[in-house]
Amino acid sequence: MAAPSTGVSCEDFSEFQETLKTMRMIDDRIVHGLNTTIPTVSFAGKVDASQTCKQLYESLVEAHLSRDKAIKKCIAQTSTVVNKLREDRLKNADDIPLIKQLRKEQTKLKLMQSELNVEEVVNDRSLKVFNERCRIHYKPPKNP
Repeated sequence: MAAPSTGVSCEDFSEFQETLKTMRMIDDRIVHGLNTTIPTVSFAGKVDASQTCKQLYESLVEAHLSRDKAIKKCIAQTSTVVNKLREDRLKNADDIPLIKQLRKEQTKLKLMQSELNVEEVVNDRSLKVFNERCRIHYKPPKNP
């Protein structure tokens, strides 16, 4: 159930979102994953629930970290572009295409920054579900 490792394109916001959507599959499918891998009481002897929960937790943490890193990388890249366009605008305040490009990049930057909030909600939800189902089988370390 590991997250797909894909390169994130920061140029096109739609593509950026689509990549994040793909990377969030582990979180979107966590309930199904837990239902199919963590045994009910009647099947408890057939599966090592503690090992399964540990592997799932490690996959979740890895997915969360890789998405966080990808989002922050794109924010940094877009911030650099915005700063460059701002400098160019100071030199040439009447350049309409430049102003439009700056606004477009600023909007993209704000949207990318809002993805950090989405990421926090997704991560919290996944960890809550994980803890509800795996708390008796596996105790994750305090600082992942």
